[in-house]
Amino acid sequence: MSGIQKFACWTLAAIVLGGIALSIIVPADYTVQFRETPNAVPTHQHLLGTDELGRDRLARVLYGTRISLLLAPAAAFLSTLMAALIGVVSGYFGSWCERLALAVTDLVLSLPWLFLMLAVRAVLPLNVSPLTSVVITFLLLGLLGWAASARVLCTGTRVLRNSDFILQARASGLHGFRLLAVHIIPNLKPVLYAQFLISVPVFILSEANLGILGLGVAEPLPSWGSLLRELEGWGGFSTEPWKLAPMLLLILVVSCFQVILAREEVSA
Repeated sequence: MSGIQKFACWTLAAIVLGGIALSIIVPADYTVQFRETPNAVPTHQHLLGTDELGRDRLARVLYGTRISLLLAPAAAFLSTLMAALIGVVSGYFGSWCERLALAVTDLVLSLPWLFLMLAVRAVLPLNVSPLTSVVITFLLLGLLGWAASARVLCTGTRVLRNSDFILQARASGLHGFRLLAVHIIPNLKPVLYAQFLISVPVFILSEANLGILGLGVAEPLPSWGSLLRELEGWGGFSTEPWKLAPMLLLILVVSCFQVILAREEVSA
């Protein structure tokens, strides 16, 4: 692991720990309204000021960081699990099973990802509780983001299926799902890990897009998307630079993931 990759990992860890340690870092709760100081500038009491309802911005940014950085990996895990189920099974059995899976995958990939996600979310209930909105967003990202990973895993499984050590295992009497579990899936772990890492920043940005449009996590729960939505009517960098905190965190986290992925590709 190179120095820049270690720095990216430590930066991600620091941001995650900062979000988890919310109650220690900021005494104010993200829902508490200081009605006497709405839209306040940063002070010693509110380091990032307050929003239009008088809620502490720093508390909401940190809590939104926790929501986004827990939601995206959870959705990536679900997406990778679905991709493994579809891609590995179809690639292992081949024939009509593989052709059917690839046809469905191509159909899903041919649809514009962002518009598909927005269309599906728009037909779901919008006036829901915050917890329900988190579950809906998690399921939406996970259930719609599996196609690209499934195609990669299907190809990888097909290559392994025709490899010499698998043919030798078949000749030794190992067949069916036991062969799949003992020899193929363990050799696909690096691919599964890579697909999971690729999915996390994609889902972070997707959740941000949903939140900006008001289709993501519902109030009063904050997320990076809903916090970015508050930039509507922003006064500008010269007058209100503190409002860019969620955007800077979003850019920093996605950039760290890209550094880690790029370095791993170079190493591979």
